[in-house]
Amino acid sequence: MVPCNNMHVSPRCYSLNSPPSLDDFKRLLRQTTDKSTYPLAAEIQNNVPIYNCASCRLDDSQTEALQNEWHHILLRGPGVFVLKRFFTQKQIIDVTNEAFNAIMAHERETNGNAGDHFAATSTNARIWNSFSKHCLQDPMSFVTYYSNPLFRTVCEAWLGPGFRLTAQVNIVKPGGEAQVSHRDYHIGFQTERDAAQWPKAIQIASQFLTLQGAVAHTDMPLDSGPTRLLPFSQMFEEGYMAYRREEFAQYFLDHYVALPLEKGDAIFFNPALFHAAGENTTESFERKANLIQASSAFGKTMETIATIPLVERTWNILVERYAKHGMNDEVDAFVRAVADGYPFPTNLDRRPPAPGGMAPESEQDLLRRGLNGKWSRERIVSELIDLQEKSKA
Repeated sequence: MVPCNNMHVSPRCYSLNSPPSLDDFKRLLRQTTDKSTYPLAAEIQNNVPIYNCASCRLDDSQTEALQNEWHHILLRGPGVFVLKRFFTQKQIIDVTNEAFNAIMAHERETNGNAGDHFAATSTNARIWNSFSKHCLQDPMSFVTYYSNPLFRTVCEAWLGPGFRLTAQVNIVKPGGEAQVSHRDYHIGFQTERDAAQWPKAIQIASQFLTLQGAVAHTDMPLDSGPTRLLPFSQMFEEGYMAYRREEFAQYFLDHYVALPLEKGDAIFFNPALFHAAGENTTESFERKANLIQASSAFGKTMETIATIPLVERTWNILVERYAKHGMNDEVDAFVRAVADGYPFPTNLDRRPPAPGGMAPESEQDLLRRGLNGKWSRERIVSELIDLQEKSKA
């Protein structure tokens, strides 16, 4: 084989001694969002497409068209979109807020203040892993909340099947200061020096493993500090090296946009988008959001979700809904939310692929089989325990 000596091998990683170009960043962000690119959007505000879920039909044809638009927004567009009336029935938000209030009251008594990303500990109130805690506190409202088919529609638009949901509640109190602008999980949660060790290709690929979102659990007027956003910034390849630098942080402060939300609205964005929670300048209003982080089947979630206790708490509710409605969109959405849809890693000696298949059964597959077989709560829990035990090395 003749060596190819005329090829130049560029460095695989970014250098801490070669700062990203702010001028290149500015040129990238001069784009504007064209409404004709996203015909299903109701309008464009501050370059952010706004969709009205009340008028969305989640049939096969429109679902695909919506997902195509959302994927393009996250990849090559402004990187963020708003879904008005993500929850059309605000009562479920109110009931869920009651569960969150009870969780926070208990945690204040037992744990004191919990830490927060990019903000002082005392600034915000937060529930880590609100997904699991919500289920254990109030399984009925948990089932209703995560049975929303839009969770599946949005997450699969970016991540494909087998995604895993996690969530954290964030409350910004009056006087709460704004977060520092940042990018999110995975590389966004590391120091600049640690981030520099990851190859350039991985820095770009990281954004495809996570979808960030937030459901508004209160109205969010502008003076309450809804999320600050910098449209198109997710496309800046050196963004994980740039956002910590003073000149980029200042540019964010000078050019960010923010959109008011109503209770029940949702916002979703590429985790590589420069963003930050805003300052709450009100005198008495607390801004509350359930922060959604969906992770690809090929990635690792930020929080650990224990499937078995959640299924144990919700199985009878789920069986009742399945008996009444079958595997409709709501039941299917909840199965995808509460259980793991990807069967790996596993022990293939103990859990070989099913005959004619390439992979063993996933937790979601098991739940669907259990619903179809009218299994008891004891049976489904026993089967899940067996699945997890046989997956171990």
